[in-house]
Amino acid sequence: MGKSLNGKELGKGIVQRKDGKYSGRYTGADGNRYERVCDKLRDARAFVQLGNSEKKGYVDIAANTITVDEWFEFWMATFKSLLSPNTQRNYRERYTRNVKPYIGKMRMCDVKAMHCQKLLNRMKKDYTVSTMYQTYICMGSMFRSACVNDVIGRHPLDGVMMPQGKPKSAIRALTVKEQLAFTQAIKGKANESQFQIMLQTGLRTGEMMGLTWDCVDFEHRMITVNKQIEYRYEHGEWRAMPPKSMAGYRTIPMTTEVYEILRTLYQKRDVRKWSPLMEEYLEYYDYYTDGMKRLWMKNLVFVSRRTGEPVKNSAYDTYLEKICNQAGIKRFSMHVLRHTFATRCIERGVSVKALQRLLGHANIATTLDIYVHVSDEYLIEAMRVFEG
Repeated sequence: MGKSLNGKELGKGIVQRKDGKYSGRYTGADGNRYERVCDKLRDARAFVQLGNSEKKGYVDIAANTITVDEWFEFWMATFKSLLSPNTQRNYRERYTRNVKPYIGKMRMCDVKAMHCQKLLNRMKKDYTVSTMYQTYICMGSMFRSACVNDVIGRHPLDGVMMPQGKPKSAIRALTVKEQLAFTQAIKGKANESQFQIMLQTGLRTGEMMGLTWDCVDFEHRMITVNKQIEYRYEHGEWRAMPPKSMAGYRTIPMTTEVYEILRTLYQKRDVRKWSPLMEEYLEYYDYYTDGMKRLWMKNLVFVSRRTGEPVKNSAYDTYLEKICNQAGIKRFSMHVLRHTFATRCIERGVSVKALQRLLGHANIATTLDIYVHVSDEYLIEAMRVFEG
């Protein structure tokens, strides 16, 4: 395994040179050794991944015997390696659960439209339209890449019709009454600050958890969003990562209450409990600067008063269940707080374009179709305005 200048493992075939540049090396299918020197770590990784993938799939592709499973692995390693970890995970989940069991062992050249249609038809009973569409996108992108690379002669999804699946469940947002009951119930309790911040900024859970003091500008009362963190239960460790997309890099103005919450936490940061874990650094790739960055965990804004460590992802949802039971509110997840922020913004006259930037959406259609859930009371008031 190659290492960086500070001893960090970079992966097989990659080393950092004394001048700071990264060298990627691999042995090709022809037995020759190839090397490329890159300014950025991700470019060196892409070079090595491409070379190893070509070596692995070279004979099968040339012999026209490559299976769907083999092409998927080649396609992910070659064409999707630079996507965010969450996006890669979504592709792999849809493929593993819905595509692999039915056509994974077939040769790529044998897959026809009827196979893809039957696959989607089978999903109709148990999956929502959105999940079926994600599977359709995964297959479409994978087979389109195969066409471009002359692995297959025609796209097997041509002529395939998307069946109507289970109705998509409504995304919930708290009503004004529920929000008031919730904010009353969390007063003085653990995680109150985190819940209030999300209700008044629309941050994603990982963005809230990954907020560090260097991203809090008290002078201009702005919050900078440039990373997120999550706890990986299968590995037993914390992981830092960039925002969901480039649009996720954004600044959010503080409300007066958010300012006061963060100011109070900042004044108490040196007297709160600390776990030895907080001395660690998390490295992650930053799309904005096109380079690696380090997050010092001790610089995190939100730390559990009991453990001196960040609160794990699922612990927030578990705690929310208790609060909902106490407040007599129907149970909801952390993401509902983000939905609620968006809904309150629309109800109070915030433009959809401004809301798009606050939420960090790359596409305004996402803001319109997913996150804006206007209450019945607001709709009634809108009709009263219409009547004059």
